[in-house]
Amino acid sequence: MAILIAESGGNTMSTSIEEKIAQKMQRFQAFGEGLPGAKVYYREDWDAIYFDLVGKQFGIMSPQPEETAFLTLKNLPEVNETLREQFPDVIIPGYYANKTHWNTIKLASDALMEENIEQMILVSYDLVKQKLTKKQKSELENSES
Repeated sequence: MAILIAESGGNTMSTSIEEKIAQKMQRFQAFGEGLPGAKVYYREDWDAIYFDLVGKQFGIMSPQPEETAFLTLKNLPEVNETLREQFPDVIIPGYYANKTHWNTIKLASDALMEENIEQMILVSYDLVKQKLTKKQKSELENSES
């Protein structure tokens, strides 16, 4: 799904931030779609970009490239705490998610490199993949072949 940005006659500073966020969102969506068996799509009932692995969520992202855009990902509880302490203005407890297992990353910030966020997407994917049933794992492996 391509993210489109409407032209704005308003503040150019705001537009450039929104353009940067749109580029990040497109990059993270493409990264997620590149993971085996993963699908990333707009989920209308949630009004969000949904990162899906065999029907299980491994991420959720704002649908529009606005200054308030975010990406919520799963991680180990102790890692989540460390990340929140390290980046208190960028990483907060999971928005509309179990705050122990999920963190929300504010996409307007440049405090984290995009590669670091891609690594977090991969960790979230792997944690969800580990919890799949044997049957789901088998189906996933067969779809990769």
